[in-house]
Amino acid sequence: MIEMNDISKVYVLGAENIYALNKASLKVADGEFIAVVGPSGSGKSTLMNIMGCLDIADSGEYILDGMAIEDYSEDELAKIRNHKIGFVFQSFNLLGKITAVENVELPLIYQGVHSNEARARAQDALVSIGLADRMNHRPTELSGGQQQRVALARALVTNPSILLADEPTGNLDHKTGEEILRLLIDLNSAGNTVVLITHDTGIAQAAPRRVHILDGEVSEEA
Repeated sequence: MIEMNDISKVYVLGAENIYALNKASLKVADGEFIAVVGPSGSGKSTLMNIMGCLDIADSGEYILDGMAIEDYSEDELAKIRNHKIGFVFQSFNLLGKITAVENVELPLIYQGVHSNEARARAQDALVSIGLADRMNHRPTELSGGQQQRVALARALVTNPSILLADEPTGNLDHKTGEEILRLLIDLNSAGNTVVLITHDTGIAQAAPRRVHILDGEVSEEA
């Protein structure tokens, strides 16, 4: 599904080139659950942003579903982000003035799905992750774990090919973090491709496959 070959991302700081990614290579097959683990500043989020078509590499090759990213138009990349990829972030990124179900249905509205269908699918997604009784609550009325479940439902409601989770347990206590991790494992067991970005080696152990990133360089764990 994903093939990244010698991907580099460079930022210029004065007279110095800072490599957020330095010839990083990674392949992710359909249905895999992979953890990308590394400390803060190692390049994890840069890797996820490029993988999720939120950013573009300075050099190297990124092939998504058999087609090089540079061959996609901006409109096509926007469709990929909205249809093929589901994003889950550490900070949840929910809109505070609307309810859980309204947050979840937003990606469908952007796709042009009819409002009745969007609402039904959003409700189904919330039921599937155990929030049937919190649909009409706003984020401020939910715990951190419940907010992350809403974020997961929002990521999954479009039936994406791949789920990118960037430190999804980072703002949660240990018990709640384990619950979110169990949800990711269950989603993968149901056929979803999951890429988990984390600094926590304990969290990373939940993934059958782990790669490490340090100073922008990726290495596979034996």
